[in-house]
Amino acid sequence: MTIGVLHIELLIPGSHSLKEKRRVVKSLKQQIHNRYNCSVAEIGEKDLWARATLAACVIGDDTRFVNAQLNEIARFAAQKNGAELLDYHIEML
Repeated sequence: MTIGVLHIELLIPGSHSLKEKRRVVKSLKQQIHNRYNCSVAEIGEKDLWARATLAACVIGDDTRFVNAQLNEIARFAAQKNGAELLDYHIEML
């Protein structure tokens, strides 16, 4: 069994309040969860208007599949409007 964790750092340039940031982050989290059936949580920069850090977790039997899935989630997040992907990294447990 392989557990993969993706850490995504985002810039939310159009956000001028925490309410606007939460709208963008909540939408992105829901889209990732619905499309990839994985767990997603905001784990950092909760008090900053223009930045967010998300984590997505995928569990599987094949390490290559888990890694490919997490890379696809990062590409998906990079293509979404409202947030820009600054950086990401993957951990395999």
